[in-house]
Amino acid sequence: MTDTGRTRVAVACQGGGSHTAFTAGVLKRLLGADELAGVEVVGLSGTSGGAVCALLAWSALLEDDPASAGRLLEDFWADNSATTPLEQLVNSWVVWAARLEHMVVLPAVSPYDNFGSVQALQEFRAMLERRVDFKRFAVQTDGSGPMLLIGAVDVRSGEFKAFNSRRDRITADMILASAAIPNLFRSVQIDGASYWDGLFSQNPPIHDLMVHEIDELWLIQINASACAKVPTETHEILDRRNELAGNLSMVQELAFIEAINRAIARGAIVDPKYRPIQVGRIALDRELNYRSKLDRRPELLEQLREYGRTKWRGFVKERESRKYATLPGNPHRSAAE
Repeated sequence: MTDTGRTRVAVACQGGGSHTAFTAGVLKRLLGADELAGVEVVGLSGTSGGAVCALLAWSALLEDDPASAGRLLEDFWADNSATTPLEQLVNSWVVWAARLEHMVVLPAVSPYDNFGSVQALQEFRAMLERRVDFKRFAVQTDGSGPMLLIGAVDVRSGEFKAFNSRRDRITADMILASAAIPNLFRSVQIDGASYWDGLFSQNPPIHDLMVHEIDELWLIQINASACAKVPTETHEILDRRNELAGNLSMVQELAFIEAINRAIARGAIVDPKYRPIQVGRIALDRELNYRSKLDRRPELLEQLREYGRTKWRGFVKERESRKYATLPGNPHRSAAE
């Protein structure tokens, strides 16, 4: 690849239902930021709601119009909001049922016994197709444009799947597969395989981004890494269990990056496809719960988008400060540097 002199960045978007409206706020600012004129976004990855956000951002970059990503993201999340009286009623019922789940035994209904699950996926597809013309996508065999990775899991084989725009033609089905929560949606069929939500695999895909000659990985993290206290109430335990499960693959892949960085530093790895990668996180560090991941109230989604925009501004300042602190000759550099 040609060295443009710009910092090569990959953006990984963790999944988390409605909470990924936060990711939309981050990406809107990220892709329209004047501060990052020296940065080239060369890859995006995402899982579940993060896959939707990554797709919309990627499609704007393919058009060489990164600023338009903000409009696509805002439009999608406005479309996904529960605004009509019927949508608000359904949304209230879903959140209420999730709240009762830890208190009483509710009857479990398979999505295969519920036609509403089929209709919900159809509406989801329509929302995607209103924003993105999937027919114009081709496999990026020539390596042009940023790469897109979409995480899912093969239900029968248990194999993790990262749909890769360098090998696969990105389709709406791939996004639906990444967001197919098993207790809400039927599995999505792609090339004879059945796929479920990517939260059960790579959340988000990171490894394939590493060999894309990147200098920095920016992780938009939805699930909290730490909690203030040991959960004791049933709903607190369920919330924490959901966070830990959602972070499992992410923690492992970040540990792998750290191990590679150490190996490069001591000369144990000389393979040119690997280079030291600096990891930056933009985290949704608010006290939320699993139930709010299902909540599509417009005011909640807007609050999350605005918080994402705010967190992005903080990330830019932190990154610039860190960059300044590591400049050669800077008296404020630490001894370790």
